[in-house]
Amino acid sequence: MSSVTRSFRAVVPQPKWRASDFVSEQAFRKWMRSQLLACQPHLAPDRPNLVVLTELNGLPLVLRGAGWAVRLGTFERAAAALILARLGRVLPVLWRERVSPIRALQLAESDRNTRLYLQTCRELAQEFGVYLCCGSTPMPRYRLRGTELRRDPGVLTNQTVIFGPQGELIGCTDKVHLTPAEEAQGVNLSPGDLSELRVFPTPVGDLGVAISLDAFRPDVIGRLEAQGCTVLLQPDANASPWTAPEGLPPNPAQVRDQPVAWLESSWQVTAHSPRIRYALNPMVVGNLLNLTFDGQSAITGPAQEAPEPRSYVLTDPRPGFLALAPWVAQGTPEELRELGRHLAAGSGHPRENAYLETVLSADLRLDTPPVPTPVPTPHEEALRAWLDGQATFPQKQPKLATTMIVGTALLGLAGLTSRRRRPQTGRR
Repeated sequence: MSSVTRSFRAVVPQPKWRASDFVSEQAFRKWMRSQLLACQPHLAPDRPNLVVLTELNGLPLVLRGAGWAVRLGTFERAAAALILARLGRVLPVLWRERVSPIRALQLAESDRNTRLYLQTCRELAQEFGVYLCCGSTPMPRYRLRGTELRRDPGVLTNQTVIFGPQGELIGCTDKVHLTPAEEAQGVNLSPGDLSELRVFPTPVGDLGVAISLDAFRPDVIGRLEAQGCTVLLQPDANASPWTAPEGLPPNPAQVRDQPVAWLESSWQVTAHSPRIRYALNPMVVGNLLNLTFDGQSAITGPAQEAPEPRSYVLTDPRPGFLALAPWVAQGTPEELRELGRHLAAGSGHPRENAYLETVLSADLRLDTPPVPTPVPTPHEEALRAWLDGQATFPQKQPKLATTMIVGTALLGLAGLTSRRRRPQTGRR
C-alpha cells in the first residue's frame, strides 16, 4: 500500500440460494464455498482480488438443525415453530433482554451461528487468497469482558464483515436504514448508527459499505465520501420480483419499475460522486420458502471506463456499467413483468425459481493514496481477539426460572402468529 497506484480485480458472484443450504453446518459451508469456487476462474493471479458476497446470506441459519421447519413452507410458520421448539433457549432472552420473540429466537442462536459464519468466511478468504466482503448476516455487537465475548443486550444488526487474504479482520459495518421486512413486522433487526460508518483502506480500495437500502441514501453516501471512500460495496438481497414495481417509492404517487429505482444506488453513486470511483453490487436470487429474491448484479464505474451503453431491464441503456449480469430473458415490458411473476415463489409456473446464477469481474485501478486506518470499535476488537484465539464465547447461558416468563412469552408468541403473513418486501 506504499504505492499510490492500486490495481486489482473485483469479482461479484450472483448466487442462487435454497432453504436446504442452511439446515446444517455442512450445507452452509458447501454453499458459501461454491460461490468462491464459481469466482475462482475470474481471480487474477498477478494482483489482489476483491470478492463481494450478497446481503443476509447468514439470515436463514436460524433453520440450522431444523430441516423439518423447511417443510412448513413459509418463514412466518417456520419462525413460530422454531420459537416453540427452542423455548428453553428463547424464553430467557425474551425476558431478560425485552425483545420480540423473533429477535429472541435469533439472539438465542447468535453465538453459535456467529462462530460458524466467521469461521467459514475467514477460511474462504484464506483458501482463495482474496479480500472478502462476506455479504451480511444478522449479528450481535460484542465486547470483551476479560477473555470472554459478551453481547450488547438486545442488539442484532444487519452486519457486514470484511476479511483479508491472510484471514485478518479488516472491519465491520452495520446497515443503517432498514426495510419493513427487517423491522418489527419482519425479522426485527436493530438499525445501525450512521456516525459509526467508516472507510477501510486496503490494496483493493478504500472500502465503504452501504448494505442494500443504505446505497440509496444520501446521508450514508455522504458520510462515506467524506472519509475518502473510493470503492463502494453494496451487498444486496432484493426480496421481490425484479420486474415488479418498486416497493419503497420516495413518492407513492409515482411508483416506478424496480430496475429504474435501482439506478439510484451504485450506478448513480459512481456517475456523480467526486470521490467514489467504483461500486460493486452483488444480488442473490432464488425463492427461499415463500420469499422471492431477484435482481441484476453489477459493477459500476466512471463513464469513460465503461462507455458501452447498457443497463438493467426496463431501463434505457447508458454508460457506466463495467460489468452487468443479464436478466433471465429479454422481451417487451409486459412480457418481462409476466415472467417475473412466473419466477416468483408460489407461482406454480414451470419457470418458477428459474433464476440466473453468474459471476461478474472487472479490473479496477486507483491512483489515490489510501486513507488512514480507522480506530477499531470494541466490537471489532472482540471479534479479533476471538479469531486470534485470545477470547471465547460464553459457554453457558445464565439460568433463569421459566415460571417468571411464560406469560410474557406466550403473549409475544400470540402477537407473532397473529401477524402471520408475508412481510412487506419490495425494493431492497
